[in-house]
Amino acid sequence: MKDYLVKALAYDDQVRAYAVLSTETVGEAQRRHNTWPTASAALGRTLTAGVMMGSMLKGEEKLTVKVEGDGPLGPILVDANAKGQVRGYVTHPQIHFDLNEHGKLDVRRAVGTNGFLSVVKDVGLRDYFTGQVPIVSGELGEDFTYYFVKSEQVPSSVGVGVLVNPDNTILAAGGFVIQLMPGTDEETITKIEERLKMISPISKLIEQGLSPEEILEEVLGKENVRFLETQPVSFECNCSKERFADAIVSLGQDEITDMIETDGKAEAQCHFCNEKYQYTREELEQLLAEAK
Repeated sequence: MKDYLVKALAYDDQVRAYAVLSTETVGEAQRRHNTWPTASAALGRTLTAGVMMGSMLKGEEKLTVKVEGDGPLGPILVDANAKGQVRGYVTHPQIHFDLNEHGKLDVRRAVGTNGFLSVVKDVGLRDYFTGQVPIVSGELGEDFTYYFVKSEQVPSSVGVGVLVNPDNTILAAGGFVIQLMPGTDEETITKIEERLKMISPISKLIEQGLSPEEILEEVLGKENVRFLETQPVSFECNCSKERFADAIVSLGQDEITDMIETDGKAEAQCHFCNEKYQYTREELEQLLAEAK
């Protein structure tokens, strides 16, 4: 099944809901960055949350999520837009620990429990919207839940999960976001809370082959959900040789001259997708002329 996201309303439009299948997207990130299982789970959960948050935007709007804990993983950075495109990386991709006491990948230990989760939204205005909250768990689902409640004042529940195969590839990944609209009645809130306590972990639902629609039906009750639209989801990076060339020009004449005289060539690598771009002496001389 191709990765996609679904948007829905529930309980007479008192509740807004999103669910996503992100197995191929997280798999692409794992391949590009050669992440080990615990790092894959942390990056995959952040990518999954990020793509759902991106789907809440409009048009050309985009956002950046940064998870900066005190664990050995280092910062996780994810970019997402309103079109279902997401990219991201983790500072130390080769991090892995034994399973935690619940028999799951120990994401908390990798991320750390002190630090911040921040979201910067570019909605086309002069100033960016920035929200930041302390990390409350390090498991990331709870941290994104806390972000929505504290930074955006939207009572929410976020579930994100990643399952990793023995050969480090991604078996399954996905998630959901449930959000209460202003004025949601107490009876509805209680029903949702009860269902959230009863359902299997999100990673299990994905492993069982549930689609995003079926995940929301499981979380909210089939009779309560009204689906609005679906959207394809993918790992996409907007880097290019031309973009890096512009960055080289911006370094200035001295720096480019030094590249030409020292190595006679240059290589640039994108953090987000690990793509490498080579520049020959002739290309650098052309860029030097532009810098002048």
